[in-house]
Formats: sequence, structure tokens, C-alpha cells
Amino acid sequence: MSPAMLERAVAAGTAPMLGELMRRGLYVPDCVAAFPSVTPVCAASIVTGVAQDAHLVPAMNWFHRGEGRYIEYGSSLRAAQRFGIARQLTDTVYNLNRAHLSADTLTVFESLDDAGVRTAGTTYLMYRGRYRHEPQRDTALTRVASALIRHPVMGPRELFYADIFASRRTGCRSGLGMPGVRDRHSGCVSAYLVEHDLFDFLLLSLPDNDWYSHKRGPDAQVQSIAQADVQLARVFDAGGGVEEFLREHAVIVMADHSQAPVTHTIALQDELADLGVLGPGRSPRARPPDTLAEGSREEDSRIAVCPSQRAAMVYALHEAERDAMRASVVARALAVEGVDLVIWLERDPHEQPREGVIASRAGGELRFSPGGPVQDARGGAWSVEGALGAIDASVRDGRLHTPSYPDALARVWAALTCPTSGEVLLSAAPGYEFLDWGRQAHVGGGSHGSLHSSDSLGALILCGVDGHGLEREPGQWSIADVAPLVRGHFGVGPG
Repeated sequence: MSPAMLERAVAAGTAPMLGELMRRGLYVPDCVAAFPSVTPVCAASIVTGVAQDAHLVPAMNWFHRGEGRYIEYGSSLRAAQRFGIARQLTDTVYNLNRAHLSADTLTVFESLDDAGVRTAGTTYLMYRGRYRHEPQRDTALTRVASALIRHPVMGPRELFYADIFASRRTGCRSGLGMPGVRDRHSGCVSAYLVEHDLFDFLLLSLPDNDWYSHKRGPDAQVQSIAQADVQLARVFDAGGGVEEFLREHAVIVMADHSQAPVTHTIALQDELADLGVLGPGRSPRARPPDTLAEGSREEDSRIAVCPSQRAAMVYALHEAERDAMRASVVARALAVEGVDLVIWLERDPHEQPREGVIASRAGGELRFSPGGPVQDARGGAWSVEGALGAIDASVRDGRLHTPSYPDALARVWAALTCPTSGEVLLSAAPGYEFLDWGRQAHVGGGSHGSLHSSDSLGALILCGVDGHGLEREPGQWSIADVAPLVRGHFGVGPG
């Protein structure tokens, strides 16, 4: 949700509930996302309060080194078809929470469940909690879905995930979570939960604004924000109206990221084809010719290319040539039109992270590492060397300013040191998006994923939240600040 579009909707009078929350609470117009600023990474940070170096979910599309295969969470229908619909659904519905999200990092649901707080959640990528839920088979649609979704999941006490999982009958239907219907399903379920006093903490997900913006562009969000506002009003009305509801509840409204317009695409698979790109469908050991990117040969599959909308990662498939392959990818990527930043990690002789490198064709090369004399907006300390122009940065009185790339060093460091990330990370220039493995992009619409401020800053509203759980109000708010706020509100620690 773009802060500018939220402000426009409120000013136009089409989002009165959001406007009332902004008037009563704290409005933050620059809450920074994770990098890559894509939904799986951001959703994991929202529900855990940590970045991907701890929660381990690195991207929308990534390569699982242990299993020797690509992971795809739903970049597009055609991408899902390339990887297999059943595999994509299994990864998204089950493995994302059960296997990919770190078992050592508690979700806010798990923290609150352990403390006896009554938890609830509507359809959201991250739902892991302490309560077992069986898949539903009470409609024709769910019986069809049950051919693929057969196993129970662990979620909050009250879980409503499309029509697939429902902890009780509410009369609400989602059409299996189809875009355009999901917000109404979330509003219906949440109103039911309010009417029957079934939660202390509710994660109410309203994802249709993201879908609408992908399709029609960020400037069209005023209409979809207005529709989300209708669902908030529905929930507030179930609690006796906004005045009565806010006497009983604290409310946090937040975006996981924003979106930026897309006018051009980058076919990274084609640009790196001569390095031996592994295509979807097989492990690097099998490498049948029909799974390779055009121009690759079976015996030459040496890298995995993972586009995630306005970000991408490249993995070296063979450890012995990791450093040489990284250098080859970096050199080629810097010459690709539309690639803004090329990012990689240098390691010491003991294979420990030594420094991160951010390079741009026009701005040069910046090297950085944690600890040092320079302080960022969130209080992090860094050593920096080289071209600050790579990220349009400046240092004044020991303070690092990166307005074009908010919280750049911390976000990049978390991405680089995430064990499941690739060897090279890419961020697209404004206006560009990487084609996914289905050769799809959002040209004419909006997208996100990059380090750039245009898709990295979302809106945050805190109403009735007292700040417990945070040591101090941050100089730059982050999506990872929200889980500690929720835990602190209920007097619960992270573990």
C-alpha cells in the first residue's frame, strides 16, 4: 500500500475508517520493507519480527540447495505451471510455514498461543501457530482442492485460510482465495469473530489491493484501498461501530511493501544463458535438455536464476566454482539494461562473512560491514568504504543517509547472510521488472521487490498501541517492528 495513495484516498473521503485511525493514532508514511521487498520475505518478517538471516525465507522464487530444486510461491500462473501446480501449492500452503520458515524463529501466533492469548488469522502466507487444523471438504470446490491439499496444518487458534482451512463454520466463502474475493472473505470472517468474541489477537489480511495494483498500476490503488476500507468498516460495525470498537481494541494497519510502475522487462535467464542456466522441473544432477533456458546445454547447467519481480538472485550450482561463477555473473549483470544494483558477499578464509558489496554501473562500488563509525537511521553501526554514490548515499556528522534506498545496509546484509540466498542479488532500476519463469511481468501495472524507495516504503498506522516491546521509537520504522509491538501489547516476550 503506497502511502501517497492512502493519503489520497483519505483526502478524497473514500477511506473514512483508515482516516479515522490515522487521526486517532500514529501515522508512519515510510515504514521500510525487507529486501527483496516481495510478499513471502516481508510476510515472514512481519509475523516473526526478524529479517531473513533469521527466518530463512529469501525470495518469491529461490533455489533450495539441499533439495536441488527451485522453490516458487506463485509469481504467476504460468510460472506455477512451469514448476508444477501441485509442487507450487505444496510449497506455498505447506512448506513455506512448515519447512522453509525457520523452526528456531517463533511467529507472533506461536508466542501468543504459548501465553494463552486467543489468536486468529485470515488468509495470509504466514500462519504457523500451535493449533492443528484439518483441510475442509464440505463444498464442491474444497473437495476438488482436497486432491492436492490433504494434510493438516498448525495455525492460530482460529484459522481461516481461503476455503481450505476453517476452524469453525461462519457462512463466509472465498472462492478458494481468488483475487477480488479475498478481502470480502476476510471481512466476513473477521466480523463473525468480533460478533462472537473469539479472539484477543487477529491478523486480518486484505490482499486485494496488491493484486489490483499489480494489474492496474500503483495510481489505481485509491479504488482498492477504498474497498479494503469497506471491510474495515464491516469489522468495526460488528463491534458496535468505530467508537465502541476502538474502546475495546488496539489496531495496527500496515503494508508489507509498496509498488512501483513497470514499463520494461529484464529477461535475466536469457542474459545469463551462456553461463548455463538450469531451468525449472529437474535437479541440477538430472539436467534434461528440455528444462534448460534457451541457449543452454545440459552439461553446462552451472547456475540457477531466480527472478522475484523487481529483484532476482543467482546461485552457483557447484561449490568448487562458486567464486569464479559469482564474478562472471556480476560482470554480465552490470551490463544488463534495467539492472540497477548488483550485490554480493565477500567471505574470509574461514568462509565467514567479511563484507557486503553493492555495485552499480553508474555509481561505482560500495563495500560495507557491521560495526564501525557510521550510524544509519535505525541506529545500526557500519564500516563503509568506496563509492557512496552506488546507493545515492551521503555521510554527515557520522550519520548515513540513503533516501533513495531506505535502510539499505541492514536490509542488504540480512539478505546476503541469509543461508538460503543466492551468491548474487540484483535490484531492478525504476520502471523495470525481471520476467518470471513463465515469461510474465506486470508491464502497464505495478510491481515490487527492489531496494529502491519506490517499492520499499509502505504505510503504517498505530492506534491504541503503547510501544511496549520496542526499546525506543525507531528513527526509521520497519515492518519487523510490528511483531515486538504486538507481543509487548500482550506482555509476551519473543520466546
